[in-house]
Amino acid sequence: MRHIAIIGSGPSGYYAAEAAGKKWGDDARIDVFDKLPVPYGLIRTGVAPDHQSIKAVARRYEKTALTENVRFVGNVTVGSDVTVPELQDLYDAVVFATGAPHDRQLGVEGEDLGNIFGSAAFVGWYNGHPDFAALDPDFSGKHAVAIGMGNVALDVARILSKTEGEMAGSDIVEHALSALRGSKLETVTILGRRGPHQIMMTPKELGELMHLERASPMVDPEDLPPVDDDLILEPGLRKSVTLLRDFAAIPASIHGETPIGIEFDFFANPVSFEGKDGKVSAVEVEKTVIEKGRALGTGETYRVPADLVITCIGYRSSSIEGVPFDERQGKFANDDGRILPGLYCVGWAKRGPTGTIGTNRPDGYGVIDLVAEDIGQGNRKRGREGFDELAAARGLDIVTFRDWQKIEEAEAAAAREGAPREKFVDIADMIAARG
Repeated sequence: MRHIAIIGSGPSGYYAAEAAGKKWGDDARIDVFDKLPVPYGLIRTGVAPDHQSIKAVARRYEKTALTENVRFVGNVTVGSDVTVPELQDLYDAVVFATGAPHDRQLGVEGEDLGNIFGSAAFVGWYNGHPDFAALDPDFSGKHAVAIGMGNVALDVARILSKTEGEMAGSDIVEHALSALRGSKLETVTILGRRGPHQIMMTPKELGELMHLERASPMVDPEDLPPVDDDLILEPGLRKSVTLLRDFAAIPASIHGETPIGIEFDFFANPVSFEGKDGKVSAVEVEKTVIEKGRALGTGETYRVPADLVITCIGYRSSSIEGVPFDERQGKFANDDGRILPGLYCVGWAKRGPTGTIGTNRPDGYGVIDLVAEDIGQGNRKRGREGFDELAAARGLDIVTFRDWQKIEEAEAAAAREGAPREKFVDIADMIAARG
């Protein structure tokens, strides 16, 4: 019998669990740990609430979670409730699938001013993550800035710009919907230090900006390279740049009809934040030029008004005492998924915050191939039975997948009309909801 512990119940964790189940069947016991009482990681708290079709992938993970040899172990924090060495003593392999839950810092002056948030925190706030439910962003100003040129910046800009009616059918939490209801925003600037040919935005997400009721996207035609230069781009990026060209062609009269402008500001590197009364009031930006794909400063600066700033510049994994960690890249130090004997990592914890949800599937299967190569038939460890004894001795209140299904039912019952659920944002409320 092989005993596998997977730390993290997001996409990479459940793909690894799926792979282990398919490889070994009844000859494996797989425990999927999560510090929250609810599963699915960024599917629940990272994917935009108005992208319900993407969140539907959770049904695939549910199928894995309900197999006899896979168990969800929620409300258990690895590192404090149970240590990594303890798990290593109990399981043949410990796989970190912890994602990258922390924001990267810009590292510029004024970053500690009020109403500046990282995207992990801000997205977690409107998605109901318990760690960020009390964030309390202020929407009374006219100008918001999203720093970054990826899909997360687009998500933020879209959520800030949508009407309440456009959020029908989403699972945005009530505290966020209520706060956004009183928003006074007139501009959302998407700020990036490189140019249109270096964006990480996908056509689907960009295209959504063309269909907003009260907002229109704006691109300065001067920022666009010659059309013929698009021919060398890979097809997806070429489609995205074509959409930027479409934005640049929108007549000024159309912009005048929408109360919110979503402005793309390219070749703009934030160098500091200015504040008033402890809150951000502007971003000082240095103009850049692109040389060999790199953004180089020109020395020319200007100010972008900003009453609210969301930095969407990437994420970092959580380090755990005793586990080698690459501080520069914000991920576990590993050799293609191997960290140390018996310790592995997968997904963003392995490769950093890159790729889509689907990228985690081959990654999950790949790490289980490594585990199979290393552990053979298993090492006669106690696995689940031993962990349950340890948990009982420590009084750990484990939340099972059946418990989660009761929490899920309670969230669905509490949903406003048209919404799939109203998420609990307090851990105690989640645990109470299981009955």
